[in-house]
Amino acid sequence: MIKRFDRIEGRYIEKIYGQERLAFAHSDNTDFYDQTLWAERGGHPGDILTFYDFTNGKVYQPFEKQHDVIYSEPTYAAGFYYFLQGNYSGNKITLYRYLPEEVLEAVTSFGFDEVELYNLRAAGNPIHVFSQNGAVFECYYPERISFPLAPHQTVTFIEDGKVYLEEWVEEGWDDEHECETEDYKFYNKVIVKDFAGNTLSEEVGFLFPAPDGTYWMA
Repeated sequence: MIKRFDRIEGRYIEKIYGQERLAFAHSDNTDFYDQTLWAERGGHPGDILTFYDFTNGKVYQPFEKQHDVIYSEPTYAAGFYYFLQGNYSGNKITLYRYLPEEVLEAVTSFGFDEVELYNLRAAGNPIHVFSQNGAVFECYYPERISFPLAPHQTVTFIEDGKVYLEEWVEEGWDDEHECETEDYKFYNKVIVKDFAGNTLSEEVGFLFPAPDGTYWMA
């Protein structure tokens, strides 16, 4: 059986982990750090963030399309949906808390000069706003946190006062011949740090987010 949402536009929709109610879609895939490129082209035409409700078939758009305004992927935490809105014209990033037909409110905002736009996202439980540029992890909300990242490390999520990172490891690669040796291994490690950047634990594994909001170690 095929069900239909009340508005059909042929968009690819994606699930939001941690809940079963909503999926989402973007009309554009621009990232916040593309602001300089778009400024040289006279500005961005505008992104539309759309939510799709599996419980009633309704389609929601928190905001109408606006020139120079784009959005992050939404995330779910503590009963609400959160997303970042980037306004190129206003040089501002705003974190919104959202619940269709009930809540749409600005939680906090930052000037473009206050945050690193590369890999800027909202995630974690409770919600955090952070970025990572490959060398440094920076958290801006709800508190300031900063510590260096080793090569190949990526922050996955933040929960219970801990920062969870993944690091990919490659062993047994022959640099001279640019090929794998018989001892070649490629795997991930999960590293847990406190907010001061101290390593609390480290083990081989890959964190997979399940639909119910839990993470499974593989």
